[in-house]
Amino acid sequence: MRFPPSARVRAKVEFDRVFEAGKRTAAPMLALHRLDDGMPPRLGLAVSRKVDPHAIGRNRIKRVLRDAFRHLRGELADGAYVVVARPAAAHADNAALRSAFRQVLQRAGALPAPAAAGTMRAACPPSPSSPSMPDACSP
Repeated sequence: MRFPPSARVRAKVEFDRVFEAGKRTAAPMLALHRLDDGMPPRLGLAVSRKVDPHAIGRNRIKRVLRDAFRHLRGELADGAYVVVARPAAAHADNAALRSAFRQVLQRAGALPAPAAAGTMRAACPPSPSSPSMPDACSP
C-alpha cells in the first residue's frame, strides 16, 4: 500500500495553517500539530538538521513515521497532522518512534485509546435457566 499525495500535507500554506490554527500535543520525541478541517487524514513531517545532522537519519525518522501513519490512517480522525521531530527521535529505534507516534496521537484525541483489560468480568445477561442448573456467570 502506497502513501498517496492526497494523504500528505505538502504546501507551505497548509503547514502554516496547521501551525497557527491547530492544537499542539508534545512528547519527548515528537510534537504533533493537528487541525480538524473535515478532510481525510493527511500527514506532514518536519525533521530539521537540529534533530540529526545526517540526511540518512532524518530520512529514517520520516520513513518510519510515514509507515506508522499509513497503518493507522483508517482509525484516525479527519484532519491535517504535522509531526515535528525532536532531537531524542534521532537516538530512538524504529519501534520506539512508532510507539511515540501512536502515544502522541492518542493524547491528541485523534486515535482511540486501547481498551483496558480490566479486572472485572463482563456482566452476564439474565438467564432463563432453572435455579438447579448452574449458570456460567455464577460464582
